[in-house]
Amino acid sequence: MITILLACGLILLALMGAPLFAIILAAAFLGFFQSGIDLSIIAIELYRLADTPVLSALPLFTTAGYILAESNTSHRLVRLANAFLGWMPGGLAVVSFVACALFTAFTGASGVTIVALGALLFPALKEAGYPEKFSMGLVTSSGSLGLLLPPSLPLILYGIVAQQLNTGSEIAIDDLFLAGIIPGLIMIVLLSLWTMLATPAHSTHRKPFSLSEAWAACRAAIWEIPLPFFLMAGVYGGFFAISEAAAIVALYVIIVEVFIYREIKISKLPAILREAMVMVGGILLILAVSLAFTNYLIDAEIPMKLFELIKGNITSKMTFLILLNIFLLLLGAILDIFSAIVIMVPLLLPVALSYGIDPIHLGIIFLANMQIGYMTPPVGMNLFIASYRFKKPVTMIYSSTIPFMLVLLVALLVITYIPTLSLFLIR
Repeated sequence: MITILLACGLILLALMGAPLFAIILAAAFLGFFQSGIDLSIIAIELYRLADTPVLSALPLFTTAGYILAESNTSHRLVRLANAFLGWMPGGLAVVSFVACALFTAFTGASGVTIVALGALLFPALKEAGYPEKFSMGLVTSSGSLGLLLPPSLPLILYGIVAQQLNTGSEIAIDDLFLAGIIPGLIMIVLLSLWTMLATPAHSTHRKPFSLSEAWAACRAAIWEIPLPFFLMAGVYGGFFAISEAAAIVALYVIIVEVFIYREIKISKLPAILREAMVMVGGILLILAVSLAFTNYLIDAEIPMKLFELIKGNITSKMTFLILLNIFLLLLGAILDIFSAIVIMVPLLLPVALSYGIDPIHLGIIFLANMQIGYMTPPVGMNLFIASYRFKKPVTMIYSSTIPFMLVLLVALLVITYIPTLSLFLIR
């Protein structure tokens, strides 16, 4: 009875806005105490997290992303993409998808993409003849593109959480990086094809291809173009590990943006680093206490009981995947992606493995749903960020994103039911 009252108290505190990490930690304490297990196990879990080799990649990639967000990288990316893709039907829309995906891949936060690129792309789309509502929906839906592309922070975080579960399957971060490439590109390509078909060629301005402009755009972004290729070649060429790659990328970005482009003053660097580390600190705090709570769930055999409950009602793998997608879409609309990963992956991964779903494929399905969840009405985070950024009613943002969300849902079904798309590059 006391346990039930305490659990109800925690739920009430959560609804009142108590910090998520405090609720999870209190739940872990309550669970271990009720089971008669020494509470020092929580400190052991914190140490186990600190001893994770790839953990250092999180703050390093975050640092690189925040510095890129503060510089004029977004302008150079848009110019580069426009120089090579602006001649196509719906060319500027395709440019928006590509630029936002690349930007989000490195910054790891779709809200930052809307704020940073929205001011640049939204006016450009309207000036090129795209309807205002269409332009708002395009930028809002583009904000979360790129979460499947390396070196996305959610990919790294999923790998770290999955590795702590000791499922018996190897879940390497570099495999997740490879697995996300084709599904990420499928989303971009389907959105681009739909935009080309939905945009009459005569109604929008198409920029003729210019070799001189393409060369000028390449020269302007000469220091940023090699970054993704350098990262992938270094990791998969065996030259350095993920954590080493993160350190090199962070150092490279600092040198380029501070000393070569000189867009960020050295005096401003500590403020940017502080802001990045506040975000990292929040992620690590939630991650640490969630792993302690996960340990309790495993000791109490909660995942197995959950599997037995699901298996008793759902025997088909296909049906399970459909329900999983529905659940994750709703989860992505009400919870930020980092919290969703550390809370739900420990519960879902053992169940998915029992249905024969590859853990790498599950990670891609999970993040693809979270990506769409950012723009799922009524409470998707990107909807409110876009409403604030464009100074439009959120109901208008809702209706503007629906066509793009439907296209992404088609992509999600393809990614979910054709696991080869996620596993092809690995195998």
